[in-house]
Amino acid sequence: MVVTGASGRTGSRVARAAEAAGLTVRAASRATGFDWWDGSTWAETLRGADAAYLALPSDVGAPGAAEAVGALGREAAGLGVRRLVLLSARGEDQALPTEEALHASGADWTVVRAAWFAQNFSEGPLVAELRERGELVFPAGEVAEPFLDVRDIADVVVTALTSGDRYAGRTLTLSGTRLLTFGEAVAEIAGATGRPLTYRAVSTRDYQEALAGFGVPPEEVAGMTAIFDTLLDGRNAHVSDGVRQVLGRAPRDFGDFVREEAAAGTWKP
Repeated sequence: MVVTGASGRTGSRVARAAEAAGLTVRAASRATGFDWWDGSTWAETLRGADAAYLALPSDVGAPGAAEAVGALGREAAGLGVRRLVLLSARGEDQALPTEEALHASGADWTVVRAAWFAQNFSEGPLVAELRERGELVFPAGEVAEPFLDVRDIADVVVTALTSGDRYAGRTLTLSGTRLLTFGEAVAEIAGATGRPLTYRAVSTRDYQEALAGFGVPPEEVAGMTAIFDTLLDGRNAHVSDGVRQVLGRAPRDFGDFVREEAAAGTWKP
């Protein structure tokens, strides 16, 4: 099984879950010679595999994503890669062309539309704000989101790939167990750490400066803020039951995630 982004937030968990299920994992990243934006690097990684997990390094709705996924899907199908699972985003209109490109590739596909990751609070640029400044600045207002543990994504992906054709040609929509605003999520982290952490809502226009500070290239900033405007307009303020449908259990709770990360010292300054 090929796992793109195997060192990333979801790919690392997919790789571990696949290995735990007895699958042989082939990591695909620039470190191993695979580049999403260079098609000449794909065949060597894909050849001989029977399945692949596709997680783009940029957003699934970013410019060029649909073309890359469609082309890789066609190449994978031509090389005999039987199943492809694409990580997509719940409620993201910009991701639909990428999903459609996968549908048209000729491969047997499954799309996993995920809610906002719980691990966005513990990995990546947001955690540094909480850890060092004690404040999360983000353009989410008071919108509620059912934060999803990425370990549940991994379990769903591996189950989809090891269940024959049961999930082929299907779109699975995943979320966590309950709705929380970003302020409420930060309050749960504050309670678990004993630190006076706060959340400050800003407009997406104001957040563009923060993205530049995170090292996001200027040409990507406008696209990312447009995606935030889409995802954080209230359309995702509901719970989806995809985790229970596939795994037969409830998703991991955000509070459990917070307690685990607090115990590990994730938010210690």
